[in-house]
Amino acid sequence: MGLFFLFLFIIKSEAQTNSINNADSSAFKYFKGTILDSKTKNELTFATISISGSNISTISNSEGKFLIKIPLDRQDANLVISFLGYKDKVVSIKDLKEDKNLLYLEPANFLLKEVVVNVMDANKIFTNVLNNRSKNYGDSTIQMVGFYRESIKKRRNYVSVLESIVGIQKMPFSSVVQDQVTILKGRKNADYAKLDTVNFKLEGGVFSALFIDIVKDPTNIFSENVFDFYNFSFEDVTQINDRQVFIISFKQKSTIEDPDPLYSGKLFVDAKSLAIIIANFQLNVENRIKAGLIFTRKKPNGVVIYPTEVSYQVDYRQQNNKWVFSYSRGDVTFKLNWDKRIFNTNYTTTFELVNTNWENQSSKPQINNQKLSPYVIMSDKIPNASDVDFWGEYNIIEPEKSIESAIKKIKSKNLKEILIQ
Repeated sequence: MGLFFLFLFIIKSEAQTNSINNADSSAFKYFKGTILDSKTKNELTFATISISGSNISTISNSEGKFLIKIPLDRQDANLVISFLGYKDKVVSIKDLKEDKNLLYLEPANFLLKEVVVNVMDANKIFTNVLNNRSKNYGDSTIQMVGFYRESIKKRRNYVSVLESIVGIQKMPFSSVVQDQVTILKGRKNADYAKLDTVNFKLEGGVFSALFIDIVKDPTNIFSENVFDFYNFSFEDVTQINDRQVFIISFKQKSTIEDPDPLYSGKLFVDAKSLAIIIANFQLNVENRIKAGLIFTRKKPNGVVIYPTEVSYQVDYRQQNNKWVFSYSRGDVTFKLNWDKRIFNTNYTTTFELVNTNWENQSSKPQINNQKLSPYVIMSDKIPNASDVDFWGEYNIIEPEKSIESAIKKIKSKNLKEILIQ
């Protein structure tokens, strides 16, 4: 079965850090703003913000806010904002302010032909999605620069926030070689005192973010005999800019006896090319024992650990008639039941990766000796840092207010401890 193995490392220990060299910055301007619905004025989360004529992009955060850094030689270009169900917004970069830009997207209005819906066969659409991968996504190696963030919360309090710029050699789906990742720059802020008797660490986080790329390897989520385990159904039609998008839902079959935990979710498929442009899915966690075994790598004695909610998202964006991995996110909530404690403990971990720039690599990919292991614990590789201008020219995902607040609190606590020493 194709299951998504996100391993978590839970053990009483102290974090180690390694220093990472900062990359030089080049000349750029940065712009901040918020993406909003023009009618409701609601924030649009995870909208794609890109620079026309380039592969530079980022996304809005869960509050609709964005930050994008634009090289000086691109100041004559346009900013293009895309969001499912809306018309693309094109804004001249020259018309932007440095901060507090409010960019409104118009909902896309379209007529749905009844005959189109009546002939839809969800299984056939999904089969054609797989058959058309080479045409829609290409099959060449891509060199990506990405921004990766992972966070851990104990109940409502952040105990760790890690951010990193990563170089990714994304292998073609015809290759059996694992995607390669190197750290270009990174920092973390952690308050391990809040973890009580355990250190809760995410293992292989950046690889988990790549693992859910269902175009690269669909069997990570779906088995090869997918229709034996899932029911697919045609649900609706929506639109992104002037393109119709089919919504295909899938769900684990209820007739399977004692199944491994599988998934349910929705695939948003471009009606013309039959390319997946967004996938949202959740893991079935009803079987606590089996679900817990998927996620827990190591744990203390006397505690039972199981996930209570597991959800993922992966997005693709179009450039030069090809769709490219754009963004992925995972949110996993766990419950820890201790033998000799009255109260349980809840932890939530979130990871997200955005492709901020990329280029096709036509030559044969070279194996990088500095590449990370798929089982890397990023928090052991990234040092503490608090430099305001730390990221330089690299694009990042604008942090939510809750994350900004958590970072400030952790920085303040760490600074006090240093001063006391």
